[in-house]
Amino acid sequence: MPDFNSIQNVYTPDRKLSPVEILRAIKFSIAAEFEAIQLYQQIMENTNNKKVIAALSEITEDEKKHAGGLYKLLEILAPEDEKIYQAGAEEILEEISK
Repeated sequence: MPDFNSIQNVYTPDRKLSPVEILRAIKFSIAAEFEAIQLYQQIMENTNNKKVIAALSEITEDEKKHAGGLYKLLEILAPEDEKIYQAGAEEILEEISK
């Protein structure tokens, strides 16, 4: 979850991010997108206000696209990790097909 209560969490360094820092930032961003999706879904489940539901439904779809785009970027920047993720997916598929 983004933590904006400390200046250290939003401070911009005087240098560019290293490749490892970029990967960490992208992973953090993916987690933040999923957290936003969860929050919006909880709000929608707990209201009868059709305007709120309609607006958050649209926003939720956008967040899912953002998560997908960030994941694709992660896949491009870290293909070795993608192989591990795919191996995990294959293990699950094998397990649930039993």
